[in-house]
Amino acid sequence: MGTLNKGLKPGLYAVTDSQLTPPESLTASVEAALRGGAVLIQYREKQAAWPERFRQASELQAACRNAGVPLVINDDPELANRVGATGVHLGQSDRSIADARHLLGDEAIIGITCHADLALAASALECGADYLAFGRFYNSATKPDAPAADPAVLTDARHFNRPLTAIGGITIENGEPLIRAGADMLAVIGGLFGGTPEDIEQRAKAFTRLFEQHHPLFSLPR
Repeated sequence: MGTLNKGLKPGLYAVTDSQLTPPESLTASVEAALRGGAVLIQYREKQAAWPERFRQASELQAACRNAGVPLVINDDPELANRVGATGVHLGQSDRSIADARHLLGDEAIIGITCHADLALAASALECGADYLAFGRFYNSATKPDAPAADPAVLTDARHFNRPLTAIGGITIENGEPLIRAGADMLAVIGGLFGGTPEDIEQRAKAFTRLFEQHHPLFSLPR
């Protein structure tokens, strides 16, 4: 499989959610996604207290290390640093890329939410973002008020020469047009998690097949 910036690979980007991946099933759910071929994991937890978040993130970091897959932490460079995660994902209202880079170092992976705005993407690129996330492309239960994005923004963003992530209501049924438009990764929450580990693994494998069929780097020699 071909690689992108900082060793990122095209494929499924699995994002955790406290409703769909509660503490008692979090690690098993993520391990199932990894078995199904997820290429990047994001730990996203907004409500839990620090000790619980540290415990959960540490368990996920161990699982991701065993699978050889990067773990990024949503919005929290300090937690990423404490558990040895690969990096962070930042929103527009979160800590600056510069602050995260100073804490985590040059090798860390830092992604940034750009909504559907190429100007935001250009600014993030100037600040050193390693991947650019666009969306929402479909109705999203996680962020129902997020501004809508057209798949054309992915095509227009190809000139940035950074991995492009699509997010927002993505399922196995609607992911193909986003890959064709230029998405290198599909960030998925509700379309992946929920149900048994076997269910999650099978969904992850189906997303992986979409990339095998439609992303050009999958045709490169391994």
